[in-house]
Order: sequence, then structure tokens, then C-alpha cells
Amino acid sequence: MSKGKKESWEWLKAVVIALVLAFVIRHFLFAPVIVDGESMMPTLEHNDRMIVNKISYTFGEPDRFDIIVFHAPAGKDYIKRIIGLPGDEIEYRDDVLYVNGEALPEPYLDELKQAYNGDLLTRDFQEVTVPEGELFVMGDNRGRSKDSRDIGTIDIDEVIGKANVVFWPVSNIRIAK
Repeated sequence: MSKGKKESWEWLKAVVIALVLAFVIRHFLFAPVIVDGESMMPTLEHNDRMIVNKISYTFGEPDRFDIIVFHAPAGKDYIKRIIGLPGDEIEYRDDVLYVNGEALPEPYLDELKQAYNGDLLTRDFQEVTVPEGELFVMGDNRGRSKDSRDIGTIDIDEVIGKANVVFWPVSNIRIAK
């Protein structure tokens, strides 16, 4: 094989390996997602770009208050916060989250609650028991979020992954909490 052909062959192998690695990373490990809408404000802004960690729940279980991306019933992917885990009893009264009868703080809502000047951010709803293998999710901007209050609980198998790294715009690079 001539030197030129050998060099071309090496370049071709490098490109093929790079494409295979990109495919594996994109489809099995990490993927970009664009926040569409205001349902997670102020935690996430419309058009924020995030990294979805697709393997996070392969080795561990979802935690309460994780921000996740999942396949919603309408054939669209949603980004929401986990409020209830399998077996939990969830209730909202007077803008307070109760899980299994215990009031839990939601510090990520403090900024938005201040903007509501004493009005309720989250409308009350009766106790909901989260079925096994499912999650109860809500957006942080409770008045502008289509979530488990509307679509019901979501199957854990519909979860694409955990999303907490904002990488664009550059001025907003951060870990979302």
C-alpha cells in the first residue's frame, strides 16, 4: 500500500471511530435538550440548553427534587422536577408540599413565591398516592406547567435521564438545583 493510501486509510478509520463514539455517547450516555417554555422558571429559562445524563438511573434510583426529562403522553419530551416517588402520598395545602404527611421545604420556589406577593403559587390538590414504578412530577412555575396534576403520574421507564447541567447560553452555564 502506498504512503498516500495508507494515510487516507488511517484518516478514514479515525473518522469512523469518531462517528461511532459520537453515536454511542449521544444515544446511550448524554444528550442535549432545549428547555421549551416557562414551566421550569426561574430554575430554567426558555431556550436554555442542557445536558441529559441518560445513565444516571441505570446505576441509581431517582431522587425527590431531581430535574428529569421524560417522554410525555403527547409524544413530546417534558422537563420537570420529581416531587413524588413510588408509594409516596403527595398533597398541596396552602402552598405547602406534604409528602407522606410531612411538610417539605421547596427552596427552589422561594424566588417565585416572593414574586407572587402572598398569592398561592401552587393550587391545592387532594392527596395522591404515587403507584409503584411511577413518579409524580411538577414544573417549578406551577401556574404555567402541564405536569402530573394534568397528565397523571409518569412511568419510570419513560424517564430519559437527569438534567442538571445548563451549557448554553454561556452566561447561564451552571448546575441547576
